[in-house]
Amino acid sequence: MSFAALLARLGGMGRFQVSYVAALAVPLLLLASHNLLQNFTAGVPEHHCRTGDVPLLASIPTDGHRQPQRCRRYVEPQWHLLEANATANGSAAATEPCRDGWTYRDGAFAHTIVTEWDLVCESKTWKQVAQSIYMAGILMGSGLFGILSDKLGRRVVLTWCYLQMGVMGAGTAAAPTLLLYCLSRFLTGLAMAGVSLNSSSLCMEWIPTEARAVVGTINGYCYTLGQFLLVAVAFALPHWRWLQLAVSLPFGLFFLYSWLLPESARWQLSVGRPHQALAGLRRVARINGRKHEGDRLEPEALQALGLQEPPVPGGAVAALFRTPGMRMVSCGVSFVFSTSFAYYGLAMDLQGFGVDVYLSQLLFGAVDIPAKLVSALVIGGLGRRVAQGGSLVLAGVCILANSAVPSELRALRMAFAVLGKGSLAASFNCAYIYTGELFPTVIRQTGLGLGGTMARVGGMVAPLVRMAADVSPLLPLLIYGAAPIVSAVATHFLPETRSLPLPETVADVERRAGHLKDKEVTIPLSSASTKDSA
Repeated sequence: MSFAALLARLGGMGRFQVSYVAALAVPLLLLASHNLLQNFTAGVPEHHCRTGDVPLLASIPTDGHRQPQRCRRYVEPQWHLLEANATANGSAAATEPCRDGWTYRDGAFAHTIVTEWDLVCESKTWKQVAQSIYMAGILMGSGLFGILSDKLGRRVVLTWCYLQMGVMGAGTAAAPTLLLYCLSRFLTGLAMAGVSLNSSSLCMEWIPTEARAVVGTINGYCYTLGQFLLVAVAFALPHWRWLQLAVSLPFGLFFLYSWLLPESARWQLSVGRPHQALAGLRRVARINGRKHEGDRLEPEALQALGLQEPPVPGGAVAALFRTPGMRMVSCGVSFVFSTSFAYYGLAMDLQGFGVDVYLSQLLFGAVDIPAKLVSALVIGGLGRRVAQGGSLVLAGVCILANSAVPSELRALRMAFAVLGKGSLAASFNCAYIYTGELFPTVIRQTGLGLGGTMARVGGMVAPLVRMAADVSPLLPLLIYGAAPIVSAVATHFLPETRSLPLPETVADVERRAGHLKDKEVTIPLSSASTKDSA
C-alpha cells in the first residue's frame, strides 16, 4: 500500500484536509499584496522642480505635450513668458536639473516612498532597485528555506516565516530611511519564500492524488483574491506606511494558529520518525471520523511503506543532479523562472499602460479567474505538461504582439497585457502543482526551492530589464515575450504526472523516467499481517 492509499483509508479529502487547506490558504491572500505592493507604495505622482515664489510658467520648461518638464528648470526665470501675448517658447533658455527638490501633485500617490525620498529623475532607478532587492530576498529564501524544510520540517519553518513576515513587514512601515526600507523588504521577501514553499508542500503532502489539481487551483484563486484585496486596502489607505502595516500585521495571527497545524507525516516518515508520523495520522483519522482505522496503524507498518531513503552523498542539493531522471526534472523546472520574469515585468509596470492604476490592478486580478479555471480544466483533462507549455506560449505571443501596438492605442495594449498576464497566471497555477509532483518527498522542498530560486531570479531581474526602455522602448517587451516561449520548449522534456501518485524517493523518479525497472510493493496497515509482493 502506498502513502496515498493510506490517506484514502483514513478519510481521503476529509474534514481534516479541508480545514488544513483553508488554514494554509488564508495567508496566501496577503502574499499577492506584498509581491505587488510597490505598485501603490512606490507610485509616481506628477511632479516638477520646486520653484519657490517664482511662477511655474517662468521657472519650468514644457515638454512636447505642453506639460511642465519633470526634471529640468530654467537657470534664470523667464519673466517674459508671463506676458499676455508671449509665445511660451523658452526652448532657447538654459536649463538645469532640479537642485532644490520637487513639488508633487496631490492625488492617489501623494504619500509614497517616491515622494518621501525623492525617487525621481536621476534617482528614479531606486524604485526598481528596491523591488529587485525584495525579489532577491525571495530568491535567497527559496534556497535557504527549501533546504531547512527538508531538514527541520515544513510546519516549523512555516511558523517562523509567518512571524518574520509580520515583524519585518511592520519594520518596513516604520523605516526612517531608504536603506532600512530596502533591508526590511529583503527580509520580508526571505520569509515570503518560506511561506509560499511550505504552504504548497504541506497541502500537497496531506491531500489525496485526485484532489491535488483542485486544491492547487483554490490556492491560486486565493492569490487572485489577494490582488482585489490589495486594491481595496490601497484605496482606503493611500499613505504607504499605513498600507504596508495593514498587509503585514495579520501574519501575527497566522503565526499563532500555525502552532495547531500538524507536521507532514510524509516528511516525518522520510526522515525516520515513524512514532511522530503515527501520532499525526491517528489525529487525522480521528478528525475524519476514521478513528478505528487510525488505531490499527503501527510504527512498523509505517516504516514498511519505504518512504525513508539513506542519506545521499553530498546532501539534498547534490541529489537534484546526481541521477539522470533528477537532472532532467531539475533542469526543466529551472526554466519556470521565465513565468515569474514575464509576470512581474507586466504586473509591476501598471502606470506604463496609461490607464488608472487601480483599474489596471482590478483587470489584472480579474483575468486570473477565467485563466485559472481554464488551467485547472486543462491540467485535469490534458495533463500538466500541455497546460504549462500552452500557457507559456500564449503569454509570450501576447507580450510580443504588444510590442507592435502603438502607445496611443491604450485599450488594445491593455487588452494584450491582460491576456498575457492571465496566461502567466495560468502558468503559475500549473507550475505549483506540477513542480511538487515531479520531486520526491525526501527532497521535495529542496526541489521546490530550486524552482522558487530560479523564479525569483526572474522576478529580481524583471524590474531591472525595465530600465532597458531608456535604450529602446520596445526592448523590455521583446525580452519579456521571448523568455516564456523558450521555457515552453523546455517543458516538453519533463515527464507527465497526471493521475500518478507522488514520488517518495529518488528511485521512484528514476523508475518513472525509465531508468529503473518498475517494482510494486504492497504494505498492509498493521505489521502483524505484513506481506510484500513484487
